[in-house]
Amino acid sequence: MKKKLPVGIEDFREIRTQEFYYVDKTGIIGDLMENLGKVNLFTRPRRFGKTLNMSMLKYFFETGSDGTLFDGLEIAKEKALCERYMGKFPVISVTLKGAVGRTYDEAKRMLRNIIGNEVMRFQFLLQSDGLTELVIPNREVRWIFVEQIREKGYESMLAENGMRTIYRYGIACYKKRCKVVSEGLRIEE
Repeated sequence: MKKKLPVGIEDFREIRTQEFYYVDKTGIIGDLMENLGKVNLFTRPRRFGKTLNMSMLKYFFETGSDGTLFDGLEIAKEKALCERYMGKFPVISVTLKGAVGRTYDEAKRMLRNIIGNEVMRFQFLLQSDGLTELVIPNREVRWIFVEQIREKGYESMLAENGMRTIYRYGIACYKKRCKVVSEGLRIEE
C-alpha cells in the first residue's frame, strides 16, 4: 500500500495511524532526556514541524497514551528510556494557533477556552496524593475563569457522566508568576 503525504497534518497519532509518511524524529526524545534543562527552546522556520514534534512529545510522555504509536521508530530501540518515561506523565499541551479572533477580546476568549479545555482533561489529578494546590486569592482572576467554566456548562457534561464532585480551576500565568484559583461543587442527585 502506498503511503500518503501528510500535508497540513500536525497530529502525531493521526500520521501514525492513518498510514502517512513520517520522517522519524523520535530521537529528539532521547536527546531531551539526556540533556535535561529547565526550558527547551525549539527554533525552526515556519512549516518545519515544530507542532508535529510537540505532538509527538505529548503522545510519548502522556499518561494513557498508546505506546504502539512508536513501534518501529528510533525511540523504541531505547527500551530503558521508554520503560521509564513513556506514558508516565500528565502533559499540558497548549497551542496558540486556535486563539484567533477579529478583536483582542475574541482572541483572549478563545485562549481561555483552550486553557479551560486542557484543565478539564486533568480533573483526575484531583485524586492524586502528589497534587499541591496553589491558591492565590484574587477576585477578578477567580471570577473570570470560574465564570467561563460556568458559561460553558462543563459541570453539566460531567454530571451527565455520573460525576458528583466537581472542582473548577482557573489558571493565569504571566512571566514567572502563576495564579491558580479553585472552587468545589457537589452535584446533588
